[in-house]
Amino acid sequence: MASVTVRVDDETKEAAAAIAEDFGFDLSSVTRAFYRQMIRENRIPLNLSYGEPNDASLKALAESKRMFEEDKARFETPEQMFDALRI
Repeated sequence: MASVTVRVDDETKEAAAAIAEDFGFDLSSVTRAFYRQMIRENRIPLNLSYGEPNDASLKALAESKRMFEEDKARFETPEQMFDALRI
């Protein structure tokens, strides 16, 4: 059996342990369950986000939505897109 060592600050460990204990688990059991879920789903089962999008992202999303609704492309050819992306 392999052993895994994880370094976290005391506050993080205590808070995580308290949550695990509320569900009747210890941190080792939760870690093993996390690994098994990774294997079963063939992915890292985390929901990562930054929260609300910033103004630039909201503007880009609005532009994309408008272009989609108007059925208009930003570039007429792939070459124009590659040039804009400097590829």
